[in-house]
Amino acid sequence: MKLLLLSNSTIKGQPYLGWPQPYLKEFLKGVKNVVFVPYAGITISYDNYTESVVNALADFELKIKGVHTLDNAKEEILKSDCIMVGGGNTFSLLKKLQEEGLIEPVKNAVAKGSKYVGWSAGANMACPTIKTTNDMPVEQPKSFNAIGLIDFQINPHFTNATIPNHGGETREMRLQEYLVKNPESDVVGLPEGMLIEIDDEKTYLKGEGNAYLFRNNKETGVLNLGSITI
Repeated sequence: MKLLLLSNSTIKGQPYLGWPQPYLKEFLKGVKNVVFVPYAGITISYDNYTESVVNALADFELKIKGVHTLDNAKEEILKSDCIMVGGGNTFSLLKKLQEEGLIEPVKNAVAKGSKYVGWSAGANMACPTIKTTNDMPVEQPKSFNAIGLIDFQINPHFTNATIPNHGGETREMRLQEYLVKNPESDVVGLPEGMLIEIDDEKTYLKGEGNAYLFRNNKETGVLNLGSITI
């Protein structure tokens, strides 16, 4: 199983999917046929979302098809070299995947060797559940169960920054609430500009900085770049 799970797509001052290009280029070696899932897009059409990814990865010589354009999406997913799942609203993404019956085809394709790339909501979708997304539930999926390619949770765009004179909870406080109700779970707080790569039995943290590991009733752990154990 080969996964590339990005916290985010864009860093201020850089082009769309600019910062992860070196990691994507290495990860996508040997890949030609890509199915892109634009279902997290709400303020952008599926066609325009797909086009933005095609343009961002124009130098990669990939054949990228939007899943919404396929006559037999389930079959095309199973035949693909790679499945890419873009960011946006995680609830809308999951709802549409459920409605189209694509959860199992994606899971089966990855199990058979297709690579998986997901950023933001797409990274959430690789987790057991979407309960650690930052997104507003603008739509209601049938359940919060995601694809479950990994056995831990990711919180993309993680930051514990606070706004002066703002009384709301920090991100860590919200994740601790999740862990009280889901004590068996592990959560990786993945800051922007960072990614997790799964290469079969090995897990790597890449990018710049550190990530954080949250577990119920345990001190927050710091994950350094390189091989990690979760």
